[in-house]
Order: sequence, then structure tokens, then C-alpha cells
Amino acid sequence: MTARVPAVASTARIIERIAADWPEPVSPRVLVSELNMNRSTCYNILATLQDAGWVRSLGDRAGWTLGPRLLTLTGVTDDVASAIVREEIDQSARRLGFVVFAAEPDGSGGYVVVARAEHRRGIRVTVGVGEYFQFSAPALMYAFHSWSDPETFSDEIARVGVNAFTPNTLTERAAILAEAEQTRGRGFSVSLQQYDVAQSGVAAPVFDRHGQVAMVLCCLAFSSELRRDNVEAVGRLLAAGGLRVTERLGGRVPGEPTETGHKGSLQSIHEQQDAAPA
Repeated sequence: MTARVPAVASTARIIERIAADWPEPVSPRVLVSELNMNRSTCYNILATLQDAGWVRSLGDRAGWTLGPRLLTLTGVTDDVASAIVREEIDQSARRLGFVVFAAEPDGSGGYVVVARAEHRRGIRVTVGVGEYFQFSAPALMYAFHSWSDPETFSDEIARVGVNAFTPNTLTERAAILAEAEQTRGRGFSVSLQQYDVAQSGVAAPVFDRHGQVAMVLCCLAFSSELRRDNVEAVGRLLAAGGLRVTERLGGRVPGEPTETGHKGSLQSIHEQQDAAPA
């Protein structure tokens, strides 16, 4: 008869308890009391699981939730994924005062709005769930394609073509690829009066478990509201939201290991997510 290993059994109980409330976090106090565990033992197990990417801490007061590595192995149901996306865009819309939406590829080269949030009344820029945007809609195109292979993106530009929506729209392939490189560097796309002279937009990627862009979060506003002097702060807030959704859905940023989290410019965005837009 095999012997029971207490540490492994405790680890399994912790994961099962956190999973029961996922995607909501569970506080260490709840884990210690409900599982009748030694506080030090519980924290040591949590720290080990966090190092492996199986759980993650949202802060001492917020608690613990399932980590990106475990979610990558187990997957996330569509209902839970939709709830996570809606929660994120709702928070962003409240903070920004602009419409914020999530868009996915529609299968024909364009993009379709799958979720939307807005909390502003009166005259405003808005979109509807199910609304279609064509391939070259600037904010969405750059957010979707800037992390793909440049040669593949170039071929797609040649095949589909790019519309000159306004005099500000980039249409030359070299200029588009240069803008894509800048988008990767800052972690979000910027479209100032490129789609409509009266509007501006910002979009940020959500990555799947393979490091591919599966969805983008986008905000739109009048060009008098979303401008050169505040677009950086708005973009960083939206990009941080994209990273949170990526992590909560078990995705990974391309070229960055899930075990150690996000680094480089994207990590900088994550760390500065509380910076308020001007």
C-alpha cells in the first residue's frame, strides 16, 4: 500500500479550493481556516505554486487565484472567458469614459465586435455588438497583426489591400510595417484620425496560450477627446487590461515564458497600469 504524502495532499486541497471560486480570488485567511491548515505551511505551498505559475497572488488583501501555467494546461470555458473580458472592458470604460469593446477575427479577414461597455450618456462615439470592421481598420489591424511575422503581415496587406479612410491613413506597405514595429514596442496601437477624421482609437492585444493574438480590446472616442497629449496614458491603461485578460485566460505574451511573467515594455505597462489618462 502506498503512503499518503501530506504536502501533496495539502497542495491539491489548496488548488481545489481556489478553483472552486475562480475567477474570483480566495484570501489566505479563507484557505487557512476552511482547510484547517497551518498558516506557514499554507503560505509556503502558495509561494511554491506561484513560482510554478499554478496560482498567482493579487495582493495580500485581494487573495489568490489560478495561475497562467495551470490555465494553459486545463483551458478556460467560453462562459468564464466571456465574463472575464466583459469585466475588464467594463472597468476600462468606467475609468476612461469612452466606449471600450472586444473584437475577434470574423474568419474573412475582418473583425467583429463580441462585447462592448460604455457608461457615458449624450453625444458620444459608440459601437454595437456584432458590428463589423474591415481588415485595414487601423487600430484593429495593428493590434491584431503587429505581433505576427512581418512577412506574413506584408503578404496579407498585398492580398487584401489597405483603404485610405482619411488623409491621415497610412497606406504604403513600408510605413505600415514601421507602424507595426512601433505598436509592438509600446504594446498598443494608435489611430489618430486615421479611420475617421472625427474619431481616434487605441487597441491592445489579448494573447492565447500559443502567444498568438486572439482578441483585441479597443476604445474609440472623438478626436477632440483622444489626442496626442493623452493617447499614451489611454493606451497603457488598455494594454494593461489586455495583459490581465491574457493572464487570466492562461495565455502568454509571445517570446516571454509564462513561469516568470511578462517582461520588457509589456511588463512596464503592467507595472504602470494605475497611471490615469490625462
